[in-house]
Amino acid sequence: MTASDFPAANLLGQETSPYLLQHKDNPVHWRAWGEAAFAEARARDVPILLSVGYAACHWGHVMAHESFEDDATAALMNELFVNVKVDREERPDVDTIYMSALHMMGEQGGWPLTMFMTPDGKPFWGGTYFPPDSRYGRPGFPDVLRGISAAWKSKRAEVTENVRVLVDALQRRESTAAGSTIDAAVLDRIAEHLAGAFDPVHGGLNGAPKFPQCSISELLWRAWLRSGRKTGNAQLRHVVTVTLDRMSQGGIYDHLGGGYARYSTDAFWLAPHFEKMLYDNAQLIEALTLVWQDTQSPLYATRVAETIGWLEREMIAEHGAFAATLDADSEGEEGKFYVWTADEIDTLLGGEAAFFKAQYDVTASGNWEGHTILNRSKTMLLGDAAHEQRLARARSILFEARAKRIPPGRDDKVLADWNGLMIAAAARAGFVFGRPEWIRLSERAFAAVMTHLRAPAGAPDAGRLRHSYRQGRAQHLALLDDYAAMARAAITLHEVTGTTAYLEQAQALVSEADRWYWDETGGGYFFTATDARDLITRTKTAHDNATPSGNGLMAQVLSRLYYLTGETRYRDRAAATIGAFSGELGKNFFPLATLLNASEWLSNALQVVISGPPGDGTEALRRAVATAASLPNLVLQLVEPNASLPVSHPAHGKGPVNGRAAAYICVGPVCSPPVTDPTALARQLRGE
Repeated sequence: MTASDFPAANLLGQETSPYLLQHKDNPVHWRAWGEAAFAEARARDVPILLSVGYAACHWGHVMAHESFEDDATAALMNELFVNVKVDREERPDVDTIYMSALHMMGEQGGWPLTMFMTPDGKPFWGGTYFPPDSRYGRPGFPDVLRGISAAWKSKRAEVTENVRVLVDALQRRESTAAGSTIDAAVLDRIAEHLAGAFDPVHGGLNGAPKFPQCSISELLWRAWLRSGRKTGNAQLRHVVTVTLDRMSQGGIYDHLGGGYARYSTDAFWLAPHFEKMLYDNAQLIEALTLVWQDTQSPLYATRVAETIGWLEREMIAEHGAFAATLDADSEGEEGKFYVWTADEIDTLLGGEAAFFKAQYDVTASGNWEGHTILNRSKTMLLGDAAHEQRLARARSILFEARAKRIPPGRDDKVLADWNGLMIAAAARAGFVFGRPEWIRLSERAFAAVMTHLRAPAGAPDAGRLRHSYRQGRAQHLALLDDYAAMARAAITLHEVTGTTAYLEQAQALVSEADRWYWDETGGGYFFTATDARDLITRTKTAHDNATPSGNGLMAQVLSRLYYLTGETRYRDRAAATIGAFSGELGKNFFPLATLLNASEWLSNALQVVISGPPGDGTEALRRAVATAASLPNLVLQLVEPNASLPVSHPAHGKGPVNGRAAAYICVGPVCSPPVTDPTALARQLRGE
């Protein structure tokens, strides 16, 4: 093929990703990631300009407006490069590789990611946002384009050497540090160290920006529970609760519509980056639910209900699955949909305005760029019923007025891993708060993913899970995180409904993950499948990012399957997964929280088996388990009287007592005597 064989046109109109479709009318001749783009670069002997972002990204919108919509800049890009657009949410495997390369170049990561690559996809230079001319200490984008092109033409040997060094470093990075099992003393020391890095007044890790960091909060919470509720390390509990309190009353929370923004740009949880991500809200629902089980905080219960209300109202996508994100921008301005002026509040609320403004930090000068981000940061407590009802009426008026504004864009693609996180979170919350409709919401989303995100017959990956779905098209080989999150969702649905089919689906998903992702040499799971063909390396890590790590989730899934089935192969693989990465603790334990939490699940699960016919007695015992105490290592099984557990299960042969539903609490191979009274069961679960 020659250069003339390739269309001089933007080809993104053929895609389904809302992010890619945002750029389909750019004068840039964008291509989607794939062999066709690589072949064009080889035929033209030009580098590839890779631009990675996502639909809700504010700075991505800025760079698009300044550069990608500019005819002169686009002409330069088209002349000197083959230009490839990637939605990082559709292809996190691509994003992971090139973001790692950027870090190795000494650059701070972020999106949009701008990477220059050889025609075979090997990186040699990159950055993030580039302005249209020199500013912010960064070169202008046209100057960057000319400079990179000149280096490609006249300094090919230097470029080739840079490529070699980077690719070698990327491949070395995938070697893991194996270690031994992780005992409770190690977990306690890590938790104490991390607690010291938390802001004791405003919560979250010290400094700004601040992210929710739910896996770390769970690690601290588990350490507090191990230390003892009455006499334990109070600092561990405090940093978790103050973080949840401050986020839930701060500006990062949408007080009118529910749901949390991605992060706070300041140290006080006031000014968010206004995009709302499915995965953040899933993790926060889980965190609030887990901590509510101990604190019974009305604030946490309210925020869970409001956030799931937002999910039902705004985030339902095709077939009942969950959409990915809501944008930060509307009408070209970040946060415009969400902020207020004092005059607007006065006009809408009249005589109630003064009361509302005092509660929600509304002033004439505003608290953010001349406007007000609603927040209740002056107090961490809700008021009494009359106080909250009065505020609710005012919020309802503002919500209706806000609904008339132009809303932020919604990225309605369905991602298997993010759906798995939310399915598990909403199902667990439905169980704990006695909201069966939330469990049904989760079941519908689970069915949608398992039905529609499967590769069709005749495809090379026929029958296997795929990563992304939109407009009737399931695309891209699934990643480890997809299998891990969906298997975890299936186990959670099994626990809260007692439906055996969910347990069987979890086992089937793990079997597929073992076949396509397991590392037979070093243990642990690769991020991409063995038959992934369009990447320069396969990554393997247990590091959490904005979402929990796939290996951490798989270790949890395998641990829970071991306790639910008694099959030692799950225990052995969970231990091998943890062991494949535990040697990294001596270097950097900060990003390993999900794996560390899974290690405690493996070594110290609390099994509760309830045996009895469907009815009031069984349900009363279930409610006792749901509300008695915060039990992060809980493995719950509902067993009908005529069903039997495996011989290797510690509760094998145990059943109802004199026709009454009975619960058994098992730790290791030992189970308690049967408990038929819900109050007694709750006391035992609290350790009283």
